[in-house]
Amino acid sequence: MAANEPIDPRVRLAITQWPSDAPRGAVSTFCAEHGISRKTFYEIRRRALADGPAAALEPRSRRPKSSPSKLTDEVERQAIGVRAALEQSGLDCGPISVHDKMHAMGLDQVPSVASLARIFRRAGVARLEPRKKPRAAWRRFVYPAPNACWQLDATEYVLTRGRKCVIFQLIDDHSRYALASHVAWGETAEAAIVVFDKAMTAHGVPQRLLSDNGIALNPSRRGLLGQLVVHVMALGVEPITGKPYKPTTQGKNERFHQTLFRYLDKQPLAADLDQLQTQVDAFDHIYNTQRPHQGLPGRITPLTAWQTTAKAEAPRPTHDLIRRPASRPRPAPAPAPTDLPDDTVVKTLTSNGALYLDKTQYMVDGRRGFQHVLVITNGNKTGDTITVTDLQGEILIEHTRPAPGTAYVGNGRPPGPHTDKPQTSPKS
Repeated sequence: MAANEPIDPRVRLAITQWPSDAPRGAVSTFCAEHGISRKTFYEIRRRALADGPAAALEPRSRRPKSSPSKLTDEVERQAIGVRAALEQSGLDCGPISVHDKMHAMGLDQVPSVASLARIFRRAGVARLEPRKKPRAAWRRFVYPAPNACWQLDATEYVLTRGRKCVIFQLIDDHSRYALASHVAWGETAEAAIVVFDKAMTAHGVPQRLLSDNGIALNPSRRGLLGQLVVHVMALGVEPITGKPYKPTTQGKNERFHQTLFRYLDKQPLAADLDQLQTQVDAFDHIYNTQRPHQGLPGRITPLTAWQTTAKAEAPRPTHDLIRRPASRPRPAPAPAPTDLPDDTVVKTLTSNGALYLDKTQYMVDGRRGFQHVLVITNGNKTGDTITVTDLQGEILIEHTRPAPGTAYVGNGRPPGPHTDKPQTSPKS
């Protein structure tokens, strides 16, 4: 029998009824048959003689008579009060945040994070989340120094009378430091440039600027060169984007939005952009200087992380990009041939090097935007193959006709620029 396994009540009953004139060696035989020790046998027998047979049928409680480390009711009330104050302020109020706040307040006894979680569950102010992914399973991607990469994103917010506006948030990837925020009526390139310039004036020029693929931020994947991209490239900044429909690449900024919304929800609803800007600036100050960040080593504040590590070297300006237009000019297409067979037609590629045929988009080559190509379809809509060539007859792509209803057919090559040598990631 295992050490902590309870003894069968029938065995206990037999011990309480054990005859006093049992033959020599009977106790040892009984204990061996039921997997208990002689010490346990005699303890149960002594308890039956002292407290009665009924008392010996149940095991004694193993709870210690005293628990010096047990949290008092006063400490639990303090913990719940600190959590309520953080929640009322619109700040994170989980066990880690409450633990750090109680330490910052200088309280005599601060429960552990696990104890705080149990206190909150018992009080009904938190719930157990067994399906939540453990922190150890996270894989972090962090640039090695401040100003190595900035993340820019915009999120929609609502003012009084249901008027919608946009909040631009710019943070440093390494330290999570809130560099600048800007409130505007819409997500425009002009507003994006304003928030970037505000941060650049205060904190220097970054090496890279990460954003999504929005028209106002970085429409490079659409074959366009946006105003913000031209602006930062003239300073030597490398504009980079995440994959389309993959917001986890900008995960730090996406999480930053959640923290901001939790704070704004506890503030009076702003009546205009100036009032909302004031609230956002107040949040940035709290976020940078007062709120320990759980995503940083040692749970330090973003300001501490920003000041601890030396800044990345500023890039060199690229003057030849200052005069580049905000969008790629459409090249003059070569004259299309007119004397073609019945099964061949001339198509003009889109800006990103694709064409449409029978309601299906075929990706040809992103470097051939706006060029004329020849599409050979065997003279009808039911041919087995579709071949696309340039005007000189060089085959660009060749596909078997897809099933009806297919909306997109790729060219078999990965998206983005192609390089001969793989580049080392700047992230650590």
